[in-house]
Amino acid sequence: MPKKKKAKKTKIIKKVKIKKVKLVGKKVTAPATEEKPEIKKVKKQPTEKRLYNLKDFVVYPKHGVGKITAVEKATIGEIDIQFYKIFIEKEKLTLTVPINQQSKLRPISSINQINKCVSILKTKPKIKRTMWSRRAQEYDQKINSGKIYELAEVVKDLNKNTDIIADQSYSERQLFEKAYERLKSEFEAVLSVSPEDVQKKMDKALGRTQILENTE
Repeated sequence: MPKKKKAKKTKIIKKVKIKKVKLVGKKVTAPATEEKPEIKKVKKQPTEKRLYNLKDFVVYPKHGVGKITAVEKATIGEIDIQFYKIFIEKEKLTLTVPINQQSKLRPISSINQINKCVSILKTKPKIKRTMWSRRAQEYDQKINSGKIYELAEVVKDLNKNTDIIADQSYSERQLFEKAYERLKSEFEAVLSVSPEDVQKKMDKALGRTQILENTE
């Protein structure tokens, strides 16, 4: 008789365990329905709130300073898209940049940033002993970074206080002129002075004024 009672107790325990497993299963599957609203939120792409006006100067890293000539709308795939038309004077190029994808754009520098660039131009160039191909790649990346201080560093490092044509290779001159013109165009936009005055200001900081006078 006592053996039969023990058998009954084990059956009761098994039933209780089965009930617990079912309850755990319900708790695991319940949160799955709560994830749907999160998926919907991901589909809504945030738009950038920075707004520029017509005739504002902006900087596009790979092309330099440009002026906003229009703010237009277009419908692509049943989606209304607003974008800027930016004219790059130096390259005679018009860019189309969607307003919600304008992370690469930046406003032109402030007067204080321009003054800091002048200070950078006055410092001594850094002498690097690495291969020219590697240095050229670094300089090109700095030019296309869109950062004005890095642009000023390239101009300063590639500037020569001797006869430029004789002392620089063709690729060095190309990079120097590219960086120089990019920096010069931003100086013009910020200072609102003539290209000639900007060139005098930059050449004086670089010590090129004396070189030009000697060659004349």
